[in-house]
Amino acid sequence: MKQLKLKHLKESQLFSEKWLFVVTALFALLILALVIGANTGHLPDLIDRIYRLPRGDKFGHLILFGILSFLLNKSALAFFPEQNPVRLVLTVTLLLSIVVGLEEWSQALFPGRLPSIKDLIASYMGVFPAAFLAYWTRR
Repeated sequence: MKQLKLKHLKESQLFSEKWLFVVTALFALLILALVIGANTGHLPDLIDRIYRLPRGDKFGHLILFGILSFLLNKSALAFFPEQNPVRLVLTVTLLLSIVVGLEEWSQALFPGRLPSIKDLIASYMGVFPAAFLAYWTRR
């Protein structure tokens, strides 16, 4: 009876981990679409309205990259349970921070777009606390 319960728990956990990966991938694709939309001047109307609010773009950076950081770190912790969780979260967070920095810098390559240190700081203000939260809430 106890083995059956453990087997069911593992199958349930695998199911939830698969959904975590799917949600993470979809959210990353959403952010990629938003970046492309912003670089080409074709943001969805709702996002454009939010970004036009005072500090709306900073809030967007904080929330979007915070959620991405949380999802990526939770996925990494689920996918690599045998790894040192501190090192794993630090690695994922460092890689995400580099990608976020490169994305902000790449705006200089598009007409009408400028990199902003304030946007980068807002992004990092989402990335780092969310990474800590993912670590803190691990199983």
